[in-house]
Amino acid sequence: MSFKLTYSTMFDPPDELHRRFEEAVARVRLGLGARHLMHIAGQDVDGPSTIEKHSPIDGTLLGCFAAADAEQVGVAVDAAHAAFPAWRNTPTSERVRLAKRAAALIEERVYDIAAALCLEVGKNRLEALAETQEVAEFFNGYADDFAKNGGFDRVLPDDPLKDYRSHNRSVLKPHGVWAVIAPFNFPLALAAGPAAAALVTGNTVVVKGASDTPWAVRLLADCIRDAGFPAGVFNAVAGSGSVVGEALVSHPRVAGITFTGSYEVGMDLARRMVAGPWVRPCIAEMGGKNACIVTAGADLDRAATGIVRSAFGLGGQKCSALSRIYVVDAVADELTAKIIALTEAIRVGDPTRRENWLGPVISRGAVAKYERFMVELVAGGGRILSGGRRLVEGELANGCFVAPTLAEAPHHHPLFATEMFLPVVMLARVAGVEEGVARANASPLGLTAGVYGSARDVAYFLEHIEAGTTYVNRPQGATTGAWPGYQAFAGWKGSASTGKAIGSFYYLPQYLREQSQTVVE
Repeated sequence: MSFKLTYSTMFDPPDELHRRFEEAVARVRLGLGARHLMHIAGQDVDGPSTIEKHSPIDGTLLGCFAAADAEQVGVAVDAAHAAFPAWRNTPTSERVRLAKRAAALIEERVYDIAAALCLEVGKNRLEALAETQEVAEFFNGYADDFAKNGGFDRVLPDDPLKDYRSHNRSVLKPHGVWAVIAPFNFPLALAAGPAAAALVTGNTVVVKGASDTPWAVRLLADCIRDAGFPAGVFNAVAGSGSVVGEALVSHPRVAGITFTGSYEVGMDLARRMVAGPWVRPCIAEMGGKNACIVTAGADLDRAATGIVRSAFGLGGQKCSALSRIYVVDAVADELTAKIIALTEAIRVGDPTRRENWLGPVISRGAVAKYERFMVELVAGGGRILSGGRRLVEGELANGCFVAPTLAEAPHHHPLFATEMFLPVVMLARVAGVEEGVARANASPLGLTAGVYGSARDVAYFLEHIEAGTTYVNRPQGATTGAWPGYQAFAGWKGSASTGKAIGSFYYLPQYLREQSQTVVE
């Protein structure tokens, strides 16, 4: 690809990108309805049951995906356990080489993988391409970081002994079998990012994707298989959380877990990993109830643009999506008018088509939740200012389409505390940046936050906001858009279990444990 897409450059891509994406969609459509296998112990294997995946765009059958039972999950974990000793002892240079080969294959296949993501998840073409490219960045970035740090093997000073030579070192070593449980909204990146980190640090991996998005993990498995990773080092299973997920996280040979999903499930997993015969690491990346504060010193056009992009990108189905707007009363009416105008200009429809920015939500269950929230918004004293309805006109009738929604509500409205994971953003008026920050911080979650305002407002926000990822006066997105190598992506409070950021200097050591070695001659 002569043009490299990132979240920062996705707003004005060349025609070449659109042409190649549309060619890829045509190719991918030719193979729809095929059966797809899991990847266990170096082999592509069938399972005892099947997930039939239909596109949320129009209900088209995308494929039939083999799904595991608890016994087959055990086979995958045992395969990873058997592969661990050799993989742990594989030289750093070889693990790095394989990770970079996987990155190269992902980049070679970026258009076809993105086309599949578009059909499976309902992302628009730029979101799908950006997610796929992000995966390559994870593999390359984590490989480079591990090599740059010398495999986290540090020589320490000798003990000051008179008659002996006492040599010391600190070595970070992998844990063993690492489970990765990925969500539906970024099914490729949030499976591949943790898997890349675990693999390059010497762990072996079993990945389970969401039942709504089995295709993405299968495409990842293809790239890792074709890159030449040894059998059993990477395994991919599919199935429900209640059966396959439960069998994976409860397996005694699983040494660590990375989970991305809801606060409730993440906290349950963290507690379970603590409760065994010893504490096992659990990297839980959980939800967000992300807030943006707009003050009288803000550029309101820039604020409205960033708000709409963050609230409605991917239908609000991002843990980093903007959910709450706290705007100073003096500019609230003007800002609201600008947000409504931008929201109502959004083209909603088949996201494989260039003119449509917003596709469907993931499922009919998500549509039902949206309709229930619309009733609750009004019942709690809110006013729907734009949107608020399911979209069923014309070609939208067979898909899972809803209108992007802006609502104003009193501060006590219960939905200000609910992560809806839908294209719904709520607005409330505040007296100033101090009140806005206080209300933003009142949530038990602390993933992302944004502000639009003066230098004084910004300084106060950055000093007092309780969020791991912050954005200031950013038109690309008020609370969304972290990109590997540019922004680390961290959560505070109930949004993450470690406080360490994805893509940061501190991420890889989470997949390792330290051993102090003293050798006396």
